[in-house]
Amino acid sequence: MGNCISHAKDANRSKENASRQDSVRDTGSWRNNERRRILQSMARVGSRVFKPESVVGPNRAGLKECKASTYDHVHDIVNLGIEGYHKNDEVVDGNGKINGTRSLSGKVGLVNLGNTCFMNSSLQCLSNTIPLTDYFLGQVITHNVTYDYRSEINYDNFLGTKGALVSSYAEVIKHLWLGSNPSFKPDDFKSNLEQFAPQFEGFDQQDAQELLAFLLDGIHEDLNRVKNRPYIEDKDSDGTNDEGDAILAWSNYLERNMSIIVDLFQGQLRNTMVCMNKDKAQPDGSCGCGHRNVKFDPFMYLSLPISDDCNTLEDCLNLFCQEELLSGDEMWYCPKCKTHVEATKKIDLWMLPPVLIIHLKRFKFSSTGQRSKIDRSIQYPLTDWDLSNVKRSSSGIDPLYDLYAVSHHRGNVGFGHYTAQAKNRFDGKWYDFNDSQCHQIELSKENFGIGSSAYCLFYNRVERVVQENGNEAKRNTIIRRQSANRPELWPHLQRANVALWKSTRVDYDPSELNAEGDDTL
Repeated sequence: MGNCISHAKDANRSKENASRQDSVRDTGSWRNNERRRILQSMARVGSRVFKPESVVGPNRAGLKECKASTYDHVHDIVNLGIEGYHKNDEVVDGNGKINGTRSLSGKVGLVNLGNTCFMNSSLQCLSNTIPLTDYFLGQVITHNVTYDYRSEINYDNFLGTKGALVSSYAEVIKHLWLGSNPSFKPDDFKSNLEQFAPQFEGFDQQDAQELLAFLLDGIHEDLNRVKNRPYIEDKDSDGTNDEGDAILAWSNYLERNMSIIVDLFQGQLRNTMVCMNKDKAQPDGSCGCGHRNVKFDPFMYLSLPISDDCNTLEDCLNLFCQEELLSGDEMWYCPKCKTHVEATKKIDLWMLPPVLIIHLKRFKFSSTGQRSKIDRSIQYPLTDWDLSNVKRSSSGIDPLYDLYAVSHHRGNVGFGHYTAQAKNRFDGKWYDFNDSQCHQIELSKENFGIGSSAYCLFYNRVERVVQENGNEAKRNTIIRRQSANRPELWPHLQRANVALWKSTRVDYDPSELNAEGDDTL
């Protein structure tokens, strides 16, 4: 009798499980249909978008080829695609519970291959840089049909790896966001990284920021959309037309460098040198011939110094922008005096990128070459970090930033360990990544926002918008896909002030843009 009851219960449970599985299949089918609908409405191939004719013109059918001026559509596809991707993986276990791998999205650890915590920490921070991750996941989500980053690999660039590095990085990202295992072993990635940057060969402890710099540079070279780089001679400026000179310098830079890395991470600094030649006395008692040299240089991250007086990130940034006197072995060659002279040097933030990486210079070398660590506690903002007071250009988007990831170093130079903390894109919670381990953290208990371990800080620019109800809200900034011949997409110029382009002495026809700002080819 007991066996009959047991068999009956098993039969009922099997029917319930079958019903649940049918429900899962129906849900997965709906997700796939919804995903397919989005892909059909806006499909991106390389740098181009195909929109329904009804979107770009009346009474027409089919798809029309348009320029892709942002990465927003890729974000929409990936966001829905990750959910649909994991819905297909849901199964019913023996207890009749539906289990899926969606909960692992972005919460997957990286196996330590042997003193590779520095690499794991940097990779986890970059993995949570959502626009960059979307760029690589699109190829998997859309099954190579409508979006494939590989179409932008520059196989002719001798500075790159012909796609080897970027492909292995994409594989890591795929496992971190779409994988079904709680950890992933990035050995293929490390092998390809070593080919690009031999200093990372072997299993010695390395610097996470150096790894980050080489990796971003390698991804840029592999994906540089410029196939033939022209020779462009840098021109010195005198500070009388900074806005125009900065735009011209950015134009020249884009003639040689265009990639997702430029669009996301690169901003612009103003470097001002002033002659202080003691042999050139001025009537007011000051020294120097009066020559001023101004250059506008791109940057991918800011390396900020730490002094005994630094308590906050603002203090470190002010120290970075502080004017300094170059003398002795650091004297500057003045083109007007035709000799090396003392000079003042000042660096200013001119244009800031959508994703701002801050590197705190915690490691220093003594005069004898001995390396040591600065363990001073630094307070850093978590949200609404407003850099308007230090950004010197009057154009561009307001520099307001929220923190989304931190690379930590704990311990000393010889016996240290790297970890990472990052905010998940789906649940908005913070997680700690310690090599193969990942767990949620409570910010209040972690004393988050201050400490001596923060090494690299990752900030995402946000924009304040007014909603229909009149309330103010924040949204992630729009990432524009820059092109040398489309200045309205540059950080310096928005459509409202594109007339500034005339001051750069470069040919540009504003009639290429219609009144609505349509990007139709």
